[in-house]
Amino acid sequence: MSGRPLRVLIVDDTRLARQELRTLLGALPDIELLGEADDVPAAQAAIERLRPDLVLLDIQMPSGNGFEVIEGLDSAPLVVFTTAYDQYAVRAFESNALDYLVKPVDPARLAEALQRARARLSESAWSNAAPRALLGADDQVFLRDGERCWFVALREISRIVVDGNYVRVWFRGECALLARSLSALEARLDPALFFRANRNTLVNLRAIKAVDLAVNDGFELELKDGSRIEVSRRQSRELRERLAL
Repeated sequence: MSGRPLRVLIVDDTRLARQELRTLLGALPDIELLGEADDVPAAQAAIERLRPDLVLLDIQMPSGNGFEVIEGLDSAPLVVFTTAYDQYAVRAFESNALDYLVKPVDPARLAEALQRARARLSESAWSNAAPRALLGADDQVFLRDGERCWFVALREISRIVVDGNYVRVWFRGECALLARSLSALEARLDPALFFRANRNTLVNLRAIKAVDLAVNDGFELELKDGSRIEVSRRQSRELRERLAL
């Protein structure tokens, strides 16, 4: 992140709310406001086109809600929810949001959220600056969750699922909660073994028992451990190519 401004997109259906955020952002250093959107389709299109580092995202909009914006993306930027209501906080963090700001937005809280975004992006950039060899099916990894520890071969991991700001790794009937991002883990895993089924889930292709058709030309995967994973429409096309003869 060093050397360039934080690239931000505002999404809110209310003109005055967008103006307030523009004013607050204008008072902060090293911010590049990429643009604004006022409904769900416009927000998704703007995110795909502009590739912001961070989205300040309203929750309640006439055309839908902020959760639908990020659920419709296979790869989402960092998100800070902005809302006049506080009852959505739990769901916001379950959606892997970086922060949750209640309107009227406090300038200090906004500055704090932006600083957290910079830290997260800097951490990601540092990790990507020193690439390491991909881990294969027989490579073993050390997992620790609280007082419990395991050595696990990657072929034994059935799926890795986002859980708030953490990920859950499922293996041998066990589950470990790790303080890592899904993208960071995906960067270390062999894509011939692990497949991004949707924005929240990596699946071990060897753990798939059956593939069923779902709505909107998508797929639903049944894994050997009995779990079921929905594959997004975009990723369904890639899965077909992966599994085709």
